[in-house]
Amino acid sequence: MIKLIVTIVTLGLIAFIVWWFFGKHAETTAAADQTADQQAVNVEVDGGYTPNTVVLKRGVPANINFTRKDPSTCLEQVVFPDFGINQFLAKDQNTAINIDTSKPGEYEYACGMNMFHGKVIIK
Repeated sequence: MIKLIVTIVTLGLIAFIVWWFFGKHAETTAAADQTADQQAVNVEVDGGYTPNTVVLKRGVPANINFTRKDPSTCLEQVVFPDFGINQFLAKDQNTAINIDTSKPGEYEYACGMNMFHGKVIIK
């Protein structure tokens, strides 16, 4: 009987891990707020990135304002490999990151451990 319970719990944990890392999770998208010469968008960091997709206008200077609420060390960094950005995010503080919007495209970003991901779309 104990073996059966252990087997069921183990299979449940394996299923959860597969869902967590490979499952399709809900995506949220936000366009940046624009003024005549600047655009900005706020991203909350709490168990991931919300919104996890940010849309920016090409050629207009942009800031993504990250506010980290999650205490885990995984989310204390945000890495934009295409822009050469590796920024520390202080807990409960706003950290503005300047994004080069000169080239249109889709650019991925992730936490320091590459477990949580987001995307910047420049149109």
